[in-house]
Amino acid sequence: MKKMVTALVALSLAATTVGCDAQARKESEADQKAAQAGPPPPAKVAQSCQVQGRAPKIGIVTINLQALFFNQINSGAKTVADKAGAQVQVVNGNDDATAQANAIDDLVANKYDAIIVDAIDTEGIKPAVRRAHAAGVPVVAVDATVKDPAVSTQVGVANAEGGRQLGDYLLKLSGGKGDIGVVGALNSTIQLERQKGFTDTVTAKGMKIKTVVDGRNIQENAQNAAENLLTGNPDLPYAYATGEPALIGLAAAVGSQQRTGNIKVVGWDLSSQAVDGLRAGWIVGVVQQNTFRFGHEAMNAAIDLACDRPAPKDVPVPTQIVTPQNVQDYLYYLGK
Repeated sequence: MKKMVTALVALSLAATTVGCDAQARKESEADQKAAQAGPPPPAKVAQSCQVQGRAPKIGIVTINLQALFFNQINSGAKTVADKAGAQVQVVNGNDDATAQANAIDDLVANKYDAIIVDAIDTEGIKPAVRRAHAAGVPVVAVDATVKDPAVSTQVGVANAEGGRQLGDYLLKLSGGKGDIGVVGALNSTIQLERQKGFTDTVTAKGMKIKTVVDGRNIQENAQNAAENLLTGNPDLPYAYATGEPALIGLAAAVGSQQRTGNIKVVGWDLSSQAVDGLRAGWIVGVVQQNTFRFGHEAMNAAIDLACDRPAPKDVPVPTQIVTPQNVQDYLYYLGK
């Protein structure tokens, strides 16, 4: 009888394992299918033109080529450029504001017809933008807001408003109680805006910002900063990450310190690590920007400007909050 019972238990466990494996495979296949479907195509493609007998030359000065976020902006821009027949050159800023300014000067010297820039330092980039404008080369600012008359078109989101939306979301989940740790990027104008929008919202309703650490928008730095945050605050119930490197670094720290059972995280920008956390339930909300549309809109404006056509001064792009319940709908953001 004991042998029979043991055998039945073993069969039951085997069946459960097979069932779980089958379900995991089914979910994996669904994920792959959703990711492979890719982002929506551009809503429009600017009509190209001839500039001095050739296709328009558009330069893109990005922040770095590590984060999916920036690669997706580039991908969206290249999609429009390919359809329009424009030439594109991507310059990696390598998280260096001076390198970005030099890149703009080099693109102007090399006779590019328009430049798209995602600025690290929105104040420090202004002299280079003004030099480009003076040389007759229009500049499109994408993502980061560069408030200067020399910028022809601004494409992006209201970062402070996105922070406020995520703050309101966390307030509903927390009931307005609990301390929050922040993994930010104190060298990034954009992320400082997101940090302020969020912290102003949650503190006004009674929550407390316990500690802010600086990941400098670099994944390894963010993980080290997040490790220090969690070590110094072993009972911290909530944490907020202001960008993709910050959220990836925070996710790694939460995993390494086995804190997934006692902390809830909100942040910006999807990655495979963020999706894993959403699926597990300890990441509860991620603000997702429409990165591909950033690229579409920026390149459309750049081509229009290069062809001496008017372009909108401001192009707002809406955000979405991704939750454990709707994450399946946004898996295409895991691809470049």
